[in-house]
Amino acid sequence: MAMSLLDPLFTSGAVRAVFSDEQRLQRMLDFEAALAKACAHVGVIPAAAAAAIAGRCRWELFDRAALAEEATRAGNLAIPMVKQLTRLVRETDSAAAGYVHWGATSQDAIDTGLVLQLRDEFAAIEADMSDLCRSLALLAIEYRNAPVAGRTFLQHAVPVTFGWKAAGWLDALLRHNTRLAELKRRVLVLQFGGAAGTLVSLGDRALQVSAALAEELALTLPSTSWHTNRDRVAEAACFHGLLAGTLGKIARDLSLAMQTEVAEVFEPFGEGRGGSSSMPHKRNPVMAAVVISAALRVPGLVSTMLNSMVQEHERGLGGWHAEWETLPEICIVTGGALRRMVEAVSSLEVITDKMRSNLGISSGLVHAEAISMALAEKIGREEAHALIEQASRRALEQGEHLLHVLGNTPQVMRYIDRQHLETLFNSEQSCSAAQEMIDGVLAAYRAQFPEKG
Repeated sequence: MAMSLLDPLFTSGAVRAVFSDEQRLQRMLDFEAALAKACAHVGVIPAAAAAAIAGRCRWELFDRAALAEEATRAGNLAIPMVKQLTRLVRETDSAAAGYVHWGATSQDAIDTGLVLQLRDEFAAIEADMSDLCRSLALLAIEYRNAPVAGRTFLQHAVPVTFGWKAAGWLDALLRHNTRLAELKRRVLVLQFGGAAGTLVSLGDRALQVSAALAEELALTLPSTSWHTNRDRVAEAACFHGLLAGTLGKIARDLSLAMQTEVAEVFEPFGEGRGGSSSMPHKRNPVMAAVVISAALRVPGLVSTMLNSMVQEHERGLGGWHAEWETLPEICIVTGGALRRMVEAVSSLEVITDKMRSNLGISSGLVHAEAISMALAEKIGREEAHALIEQASRRALEQGEHLLHVLGNTPQVMRYIDRQHLETLFNSEQSCSAAQEMIDGVLAAYRAQFPEKG
């Protein structure tokens, strides 16, 4: 029995619809209708036959249970689909039935149908990526000056700003947006090769039919068929793997910042969201959990797609079949993660007061690097590093603020006056370079999404 109770949690409704059984069948039928029209346009089959075939290429006319059952014997869905289509056409035009699937092979219908599904899925992904990029840009703008502890190996390192962190996430998403634009040019191409890829059954009009078919479907006409050259679909899988990884990184950051002891950000709160069945006080990072789960699931699926590239001669045995459920699952799970991230970030609760107070728990140690570098200009990096390291250790042992310890360290005060020293403990001033980085990312964002402003 198919599982669907968790679909709304782990998937996007828009992407799930693209890869539904109905759409898988319809996109294969779209290929058959376009093929008939292309053949008629070139004069290979009668125009009346093309009209009769196209008129029956509607998924709701098909017995899907019978298709599924017959596929267990035929080895794919295209063979029983073509048989049902032929019967349906015969009911209205017996002569036209003889022209169904003219010159094509099962893989042409299956692969081109998949490409048409990917085109729809790319559009859904683009819309959500646009929304997520806009939300991240707004966070970068609003919190560009909000200091927060930069953390390395989960420990306080130096001050950064939350706007800078958001800009870093946005920067990665912009690269994915560029990848998707490039990917579409390579992936959204026709698959039409006939029995072994050379369209031999169409004779000297084969390339004319191919060109007409590509135009009918608004797909790029490739130089050759690609039945067992699977880099295109593998690249689509890899793109989703990269996107899922970036979304997982953002989700991990947000979930760590939602820990009780940190409490710097929170996912949007609502009735029934993020609670516990036993602990009424809980506010769990449930959206982040879904996104992280996708980032953990998708790489293994991408690996399957990469392994499936090694196919035999002109038709893959098993490798091609392994793609049929794997790539849709990759797309659906990644689409779900993207949708949850859009929902989380668009209404993210940012607690700047907590960010600032968390910066203070190390008693000024987050500024040690800045002080060490200032001192290094006077006495050299190695000696300055050792001196500030010793002072930091004393601050920890004595439970005192680093500023106080340094103020009582003659070797430091000999080279840095009190006013300059206090300036080095200013978190906002220590992030000046981050501001230029934020501006650079925002400029790139506006270049990619000029309509968003």
